[in-house]
Amino acid sequence: MLASRESFRLSISYKKYRRVNMSVLVISGSGRDQSVSSVVGNWISSEFGFKHFNLSKNKLPVFDGSELTTESQNVQLMLTEMKKAEAIIMIAPEYHGAISGALKNALDYTNNDIFEEKPVLLLAVAGGGKGGINALNNLRTILRALYADVSPRQFVVDSDALDEPKLSENLFDCINGFLLKKSIFDRREVSDYTLSGGEL
Repeated sequence: MLASRESFRLSISYKKYRRVNMSVLVISGSGRDQSVSSVVGNWISSEFGFKHFNLSKNKLPVFDGSELTTESQNVQLMLTEMKKAEAIIMIAPEYHGAISGALKNALDYTNNDIFEEKPVLLLAVAGGGKGGINALNNLRTILRALYADVSPRQFVVDSDALDEPKLSENLFDCINGFLLKKSIFDRREVSDYTLSGGEL
C-alpha cells in the first residue's frame, strides 16, 4: 500500500485547466501518519499550487472551548489559513461510516464567520470499495450548518486504487470543475495554463 501511495501520479500530460490568482486551502482530515488523505492533499497542493493544512502534521488539542486550547499554535494557524482562503478543498477519510475524529475536532474550532458563503469542495477517502458517501454526507451536513457554499461536486478516492490512471484523471477534472465555478471566478482575470504530468 505504501508503494502505491508513493507512486500516485497525475496521468494526464499537457491537460489544460484555468488558473486564477486566488487563495485556496487544502485540508487533509486524517490524524494518521502516512495516510492516503495526506498523499492526496500533498498531490493537490503540489499540482495546483495551493496551501495544504495537514492534520496529521499539525496536531490539534481536543476541543473543550477553553482559551488554552483555542489559543494553541496549530489551532491559530489553521483558523488564520481558513479565514484567508477564498475557497477550501476538504479531504475526509471515512472511519466507521463518518468523518474522522480529527477532522470533526478541527471543525469544532470554527464558526460561521469562517465558512459563510465560502466555496468548499468535498473529497472522501475510503478503502475496499466501500464508497465514502457516508463521510461526504456527514461533512456536507456539518458545513451546511456553518453556512458554507458546499459544491454539488464531490469525489471519493479509493485507497486501494491509487495506481489506476483514471483515478487521477477524474480527481483532476473534479477539482478543475470546482475551480471554474462562476461564483469563485466572477470578476477575476483567468488565464489558460498547461500542466504536464508529475509524480508525487
